[in-house]
Amino acid sequence: MLIHAVLGFALLETLVLAAVLLAFADRVAGARLLSAFLVGISLWMVGNELPNWFGPDTERVMMLLLSTAPFTSVLFFHFCVVFCRVNLGRAGLAAAYVLGAGATLSAMLMTPGHIEQHPDIGWIAVANPVGWVASMAWVVLGIGGVSVLLHALLRARREGDGQKFRQIAAVTASCLWGMLCLTGYGIAVLGWPVYPFPLLGLPLYSLILVYGILRYGVFVANAWARRALVWALLLALGALVVALTPLLTFESRWLGGLAVAASVLALNGPVRRVAERLVYPGGRVSIADLDAWRSALLPAETPEALAQQAAALLSQRIGTQVEVHIGEPPAPAPTSSSMPRLACSRRSSGDRWHATLHGWDAAPPGPRHVAELFGTVVAEAAARVEQAQHAAARERDRQLQARLAELGTLAATVAHDIRNPLNIISMAVAAAPGDTRREVAEQVARISNLTHDLLDYAKPWKLSVDTIDLATHVRNAALRLPDVSLGHGLDQPLWVPADPRRVDQVLTNLFENARVAASATDEPAAPGKAATHSHVHIDAERTADAVWLHVCDAGPGVPAEIRSRLFEPFASRSPGGTGLGLAIVARIMAAHGGSVVLAERAPWSTCFTLRFPLTTTSA
Repeated sequence: MLIHAVLGFALLETLVLAAVLLAFADRVAGARLLSAFLVGISLWMVGNELPNWFGPDTERVMMLLLSTAPFTSVLFFHFCVVFCRVNLGRAGLAAAYVLGAGATLSAMLMTPGHIEQHPDIGWIAVANPVGWVASMAWVVLGIGGVSVLLHALLRARREGDGQKFRQIAAVTASCLWGMLCLTGYGIAVLGWPVYPFPLLGLPLYSLILVYGILRYGVFVANAWARRALVWALLLALGALVVALTPLLTFESRWLGGLAVAASVLALNGPVRRVAERLVYPGGRVSIADLDAWRSALLPAETPEALAQQAAALLSQRIGTQVEVHIGEPPAPAPTSSSMPRLACSRRSSGDRWHATLHGWDAAPPGPRHVAELFGTVVAEAAARVEQAQHAAARERDRQLQARLAELGTLAATVAHDIRNPLNIISMAVAAAPGDTRREVAEQVARISNLTHDLLDYAKPWKLSVDTIDLATHVRNAALRLPDVSLGHGLDQPLWVPADPRRVDQVLTNLFENARVAASATDEPAAPGKAATHSHVHIDAERTADAVWLHVCDAGPGVPAEIRSRLFEPFASRSPGGTGLGLAIVARIMAAHGGSVVLAERAPWSTCFTLRFPLTTTSA
């Protein structure tokens, strides 16, 4: 009978799809639960067909298998909760499992119904009150699962998550299709004089459910779907040719077979293109598409923003989630479970930007062609973003140099104009009391230091690079600190290319800051006890491409309000300082191609980390 053949095919198909889901369990949330649900559907199908295969003596086994339907519905409900990321809590899921398991055990312990003969289906199960109670349990759980899907569907629509919306919509559509197919059993149980044709669509239920989930996440599923559609169309074409052969003037089987083969071969290409367009819509790219992509990518100003926008455009176009990487070298081909990627990069500074595809082996020619053309547009956009960033960097450098030149001119004028008044002030207090002379001398020295630092920060200068032992410079500079400890990283030579005078200037500025900060936490001696002194700790480490120097102290730390602008001029004004020490340190390190950052190194409250690259250029 036709229905038995269809149900047998649906059983085999459901088991195969359950295995497919297990193979891609790491790509889909709740895939193992859905696979278990499909196995439960298979048991239900076996239960319905068992008397038709082996006779009515298997009625008891049939009822046991049909009794598992409520627990199968629990698995479906649990899958919907996990797949839609709905937080019901353990109590909600526990209640569902108690309902499903209780209904299943009750139906197994008590007979849920009996079998009757139906002219179209054969032996069919008819429920008694126990069976109706069990049926109500799995209906309630099924409605709960569909409710979760509808809630998540509306949420995905509000949030604009197109891929999740399509996935949930496909699962919801498969559920509605499954309910429609089950009305075939309702027709048979109610004894309506209608053929239970809805059961003929049951094989599509599992197929829609699984493919709707994998369609937007696994390329291989799309390749299988395309091949299956091609074979289905070719078989239908062959059947049509066979049906039309009686209309021909000849009746030779050889000529009929030859006509079928010739028709299939002749139409193989068009059939494949039709299947590709059905599974992967939008395989053709027009000039208008290219212009639309260029316009959509135009607002991106950084490689990160460009990659994000490009991934959204390509994923929307081909209907599958795609990763886009900008500015990275071509990565090795990902594994079968990895997301397809488009990497836009260039091998060296003189090369053009180019796009390469990774993980597209399972994609048919249409989507791959779309991705290749899209990659050319992304490469153009990447070159534009790079040029814009270089132009912005040059403009920032030009403005910085202009500001420094203006500051240098101003500083030179101020330093010249202030020197004479300072000398006059110093001479005017020559006959004053000693305390007054000392106070005036300190303030004059502060002003002199400020003008010196301002001139040094603003004037243009170049490095005189030589190969120096940084460890020796650090140890010599540390001799001026009253309480300092040196780490083991300074026990061996640390050769770096650097300007020795500027390095000594950096160390002096940092060590002076550390000394002042550490002395701020010194505690006066209590009666009968010695005073406690905080100290400065200096250490270094070497990596493959740089030497790192850490200057730490246990002082009060850097206030949070100035951390973000700590290396800007006049951002930090320590007692007696000029506010330019850290700014000069940052400029010197940048000229060496290195950097200085405020780092975290327990147990120290403040730690400045200097990075000296092993290769540098004169600035």
